[in-house]
Amino acid sequence: MQELARWDSFYAIVGSAAGALIGLQFVVMTLLAERPPPRAAEAGAAFATPTIVHFGVALFLSAALRAPWSTVAAAAALWGLTGLAGLAYIFIVARRMRSQSAYRPGFEDWSFHVALPAAAYAMLALSPLASVCYEREALFCVGGATLLLLFTGIHNAWDSVVYHVSTSAEQRRREKTSRED
Repeated sequence: MQELARWDSFYAIVGSAAGALIGLQFVVMTLLAERPPPRAAEAGAAFATPTIVHFGVALFLSAALRAPWSTVAAAAALWGLTGLAGLAYIFIVARRMRSQSAYRPGFEDWSFHVALPAAAYAMLALSPLASVCYEREALFCVGGATLLLLFTGIHNAWDSVVYHVSTSAEQRRREKTSRED
């Protein structure tokens, strides 16, 4: 159990970052709600919601792994179940990405919205098996998965803001041109 206690500072930093980024996402979505692009709800379920979920999972794991567990086994069961739930969610995300028509996802989108989060959730799902004999290594795996979710979320949030800003600018140009004609 002493091994888990060494991670307190790590999870304090990661959890604080995840919480702050969730708040920023709410601010950005509120600002974008004023001029939503066409089919925004459809695309939001495929692209924006998973970003909040990944930040939320990073925050959840950060809080859960700072709890005073008596053994690492209980914590491992929790992060393993989180990983399994995350893998199931990634299938939902992939289906939403394929079915939405607001935006055609490219390689980078599939990598950052499906492949990398799936890798993080798989690490979480499998690491409880390693925690039995290799507690320290399993904790590094969970820390790596948590960071991967955080950085994937950061990338996706930035990508989303850039997309919305550029499409809003284009939409304003078209409106201005049509008013001038």
